[in-house]
Amino acid sequence: MRKRIIIFAVCVVVLASVAVGYTLYALHRDKARAAGGEGVRPVSGAVDITPGGSARLVFRDTAKGVGFGRLAEVPMGRPGAVRKVDTQACERSYAAAGRLLCLAGENGLVVHHYAELRDSRMKLLKRIQLPGLPSRARLSADGRMAAWTAFVYGDSYTSAGFSTRSGIYDSRTDTLVPSLEAFKVQRDGKAFAPPDRNFWGVSFMKDDNTFYATLGSAGSGGTFLVRGDFAARTMTVLRDNVECPSLSPDDTRLVFKKKVSGDPSKPWRLYVLELATMKETALAETRSVDDQGDWLDDRTIGYSLPAGSSAFDVWTQPADGSGRPRLLVSGAYSPSIVR
Repeated sequence: MRKRIIIFAVCVVVLASVAVGYTLYALHRDKARAAGGEGVRPVSGAVDITPGGSARLVFRDTAKGVGFGRLAEVPMGRPGAVRKVDTQACERSYAAAGRLLCLAGENGLVVHHYAELRDSRMKLLKRIQLPGLPSRARLSADGRMAAWTAFVYGDSYTSAGFSTRSGIYDSRTDTLVPSLEAFKVQRDGKAFAPPDRNFWGVSFMKDDNTFYATLGSAGSGGTFLVRGDFAARTMTVLRDNVECPSLSPDDTRLVFKKKVSGDPSKPWRLYVLELATMKETALAETRSVDDQGDWLDDRTIGYSLPAGSSAFDVWTQPADGSGRPRLLVSGAYSPSIVR
């Protein structure tokens, strides 16, 4: 029996390695295709994340051409203007208060991914190796707190899917928490620590201590909104069916994605949650949004939707559920505002 278990485990690992290898191959193949041809040529220092001046949208360029995968920007007042493209490459990015969190890969025999915190001149301040493929990135409003989520494969021999791991870095105290799984969680006043728990989609309040995130546990009913206390290393479950929360500039609302369908092609819809009353409002976008939305201002939500094998577009919609979605920038992903 022991021999059979070992053989089964080895087979699972081999098959998993093949699956991951093909996924990575397909990603690199699509990137190579997308980077071919013309486009806006990257220039070092082209993207300015220094606070002040007119508002700019900073994003990952996914337009086909030589700038694919690089950091880019357009003025918010003229989103259709020719974009500026930097030489800095990011899989996912977020800019705030003159800082940039860039989740980037380093090519080699083995591809490693890193969370890189950079200043307004793109000088590297901190580099932290990620445990897997980049998924989400977020900074606090003052740029002090950084959070990221990565897809991780192989946490369990009994699971053939991905899990996630989220970490937080406090740049003022140089404190790193590589995984939120180290935090104690309470639900209805009792300890809540399902063995299959995962965390993703962190968003910070202005106090640089309180944060919101998603806790996922298939064995416990799905996904949950948690409020965290960084200093105390604790989290509290607030409600279920909430993913990828993002705090409004005034810290009173969350935009999040909610599972509304069992159809794997369109499972989610964006909602806004009033934290004081826990009242939720469905937004006008009816397409499934697999993204951590961002607040472009107090009244407007920005988010990414796929537009091809490697391309994305950035869309906006009102945060009160009125109006309709509007295309902001084509060939763009992972948006954030610099103002």
